[in-house]
Amino acid sequence: MTIIDPPGGNGRPAAPSPAARALARCVAVEPGKFAAAHWGRGPLLSRAAELPNPEGFTDLLSPTDADELLSRRGLRTPFLRVAKDGQLVPASRYTGGGGAGAEIGDQVLDERVLELYASGATLVLQGLHRTWPALVDFARDLGLALAQPLQVNAYLTPAGSQGFATHYDTHDVFVLQVDGRKRWRIHPPVLPDPLEKQPWGGRADEVSATAEGPAALDVVLEPGDALYLPRGWLHSAQAQEASSLHLTVGVRALTRYAIVEELLALAASDARLRAGLPFGTDVADPDAIEPELTETVEALRDWLLRADPAAVAARLRARAWPAARPAPIRPLAQAAALAAVDADTRLTLRAGLRWQLTPTGDGRVTLRLFDRALTLPAQCEAALRALLTGGVTRVGDLPGLDDDADRIVLARRLLREAVAVPAEE
Repeated sequence: MTIIDPPGGNGRPAAPSPAARALARCVAVEPGKFAAAHWGRGPLLSRAAELPNPEGFTDLLSPTDADELLSRRGLRTPFLRVAKDGQLVPASRYTGGGGAGAEIGDQVLDERVLELYASGATLVLQGLHRTWPALVDFARDLGLALAQPLQVNAYLTPAGSQGFATHYDTHDVFVLQVDGRKRWRIHPPVLPDPLEKQPWGGRADEVSATAEGPAALDVVLEPGDALYLPRGWLHSAQAQEASSLHLTVGVRALTRYAIVEELLALAASDARLRAGLPFGTDVADPDAIEPELTETVEALRDWLLRADPAAVAARLRARAWPAARPAPIRPLAQAAALAAVDADTRLTLRAGLRWQLTPTGDGRVTLRLFDRALTLPAQCEAALRALLTGGVTRVGDLPGLDDDADRIVLARRLLREAVAVPAEE
C-alpha cells in the first residue's frame, strides 16, 4: 500500500502524486503506518486539523451539489435509496414518470424526496464514483493508492435522525464528514473480516447484543473529519443538532477466499475432481460419504500442489480490473484528435488505466486492459512501454519504430482503443 512518488528534478523531492494526495485526505498518518497498524485491523479517527484539507470535503460534494443531483440531473434508481426508522423506503414512494419525452417510470421526484427528508428520512446517493465528476476523479486516485476498487455513496440525514440501526459492512470504509455533525458509535466485530456472502442480517441478535455494550469508539465527526473502519466493525450514526452530509468510500478489497474461489474454478480441469460418485451412493449417509471425501481431499491436494500462480493471477485480474474504471474520456474530442494526429501530437496514458504488456513469443505483444486485450507487432513494444510508463510522449519520439508513418498508425490505434489520450497543453 505504501505509495512511492517519483523523484523530482534537480535533487528536489517530487510533488505528491494524485494517489498519495487522495489517501492523505483520508488518514492523518503515513501510508506505511496506516497499512501496518490500521488497514484491516482497527478504526482510525483523523480530525480535520490533522488533514491537509483546508476546506474539508465540500470540493468533492457539497449540500448544494446534492440538491443539484436530486433536482436537476434526472436521477434514477438505484442511484438513490431512502431509509427511515432503520428500514429502506420502497422506491415507488419517491420515483415516477420522467415527463414528456422520457419513457421511464423510475425517475426521482424531487417533491417526494422533500416530503420524506422533511419527515426524518435519510437520503443515500449511490454510485457517485460514476456520476459526480469530482468524486469520479477522487475515487480513481484513492483506488490507485489502495490498489483496490472503490464505490462512493453520500448520506444526507436530517437533524437528530438515524438512517440505519447498528450494523456492519462487508467492505472497508472511509467516512468523510462534509457538513453538519454526526455521532458515531463503533463496536468490535461479531464476525471479523466478513465476506460479502456473510452480511450482518444473519447475525442480527449478536449485533444487537454487542451494540448494547460499551463502545470501542464514541465520537462526533465535525466537518473535515475522517474515519476509517475495517469491514466487520459495528457502527451506527446519528445526526446532531443540524442536518448532516457525509461521504462513505467503500473499499471492495479482494480476500484470500477470492483466491480459493478461483482455485476451485480452475480445479474443474482435473479429471479426478470431475469424477462422479459411485452408483447408488447414499449422500445422506456419512459412512458412505467418508471414502469419497477422503478421495476428493487427496485429489484436491494433489491438484493444488500443481496450481499455476499465473492462471490464478489472470482470474483475479479479470475479477478486479473491471471493478475500477479508468478516467472518463470524451468520445467526440477523442475522435477529433484521432483524425488530426501527426508526428507532433503529444499523447499520455489514460489516467487510472490498469494494463499488462506481455510478449507472446510469436512476433507479437499483448496489451491486456481492464476489458479486453490488444495484440500488436513486437516492434511496437518499446513505443508502448514509453507511453505506458512515461509521462507525455510526442508521437514522433516513440522509440523502436522505423518511421513516423508507423508511429502515427500506432498512435491512432491507441487513441481509438482509449489507451492514450491527447496531452493537455
